[in-house]
Amino acid sequence: MDRSFSYTGPVLRRGDLPGARIRSTTDQRLLDEQPSTDWKHSDPWRVMRIQSEFVEGFGTLAEIPKAVTVWGSARVKVEHPYYEMGVELGRRLHEAGYAVITGGGPGLMEAPNRGSAEAGGVSVGLGIELPMEQGLNDWVTLGLNFRYFFVRKTMFLKYAQAFVCLPGGYGTLDELFEALVMVQTGKVRRFPIVLLGCDFWGGLVQWVRGRLVEEGMIGESDPDLFLLTDSPEEAVAHIVEVHRGRVEELERRRQGLLKELRDLEGHSDWLENGHNGTPE
Repeated sequence: MDRSFSYTGPVLRRGDLPGARIRSTTDQRLLDEQPSTDWKHSDPWRVMRIQSEFVEGFGTLAEIPKAVTVWGSARVKVEHPYYEMGVELGRRLHEAGYAVITGGGPGLMEAPNRGSAEAGGVSVGLGIELPMEQGLNDWVTLGLNFRYFFVRKTMFLKYAQAFVCLPGGYGTLDELFEALVMVQTGKVRRFPIVLLGCDFWGGLVQWVRGRLVEEGMIGESDPDLFLLTDSPEEAVAHIVEVHRGRVEELERRRQGLLKELRDLEGHSDWLENGHNGTPE
């Protein structure tokens, strides 16, 4: 057996494996002239880019107010009733104390950004690098552009307290079902999820409540994870109510823990005073 080996940073390479005999060091290669830029597209370099996107996203969004992520189609025009509904939603979310997070593009991403920005709110846009350039819409007051969909999705989930889906296509469906899966499996807390547009979403909801439940693909209560409505006012009220209930639940849990601590302290004092058993 060939016992020759070399280290590349923390990696051990032994024998005839590719790269087992390193002829230059990492520092040397870093400082050398680079005749080719192919290295920028290698997997290790991609890891660094991915890491930098997470760091930039976390650093930028960490201090935004409580927020609601809104998804919807980029193809809807300004004059469409869906656009007007999105603008109203953005305005009402701001009035309820929420920042708005969207994909930052046109159409039903622009509409809630616009509603929030016109009302004086924080309007966040998380763009994505696409073959056909979209750019961030003019109503974004805080924007980030990502290379990687999965990094962008993490930001949508991590910095939102609720999700609203306006009418949309594959991208909106992708985000909707990912949010449902994350809530259903407990990967995120039970966030309110709202589908806005009964005519648009009604067929899908009927299929979910019928076929998926009837065939045992999901639990009977799983359709209760979302609310279907035509009203931006009802959507925001639902979000506020769910959050109020969560705050009340957390306060009950806090009071329960405080009571347990007081009971433990009382029991410790009882033992320190030379008593046995449990205080009456």
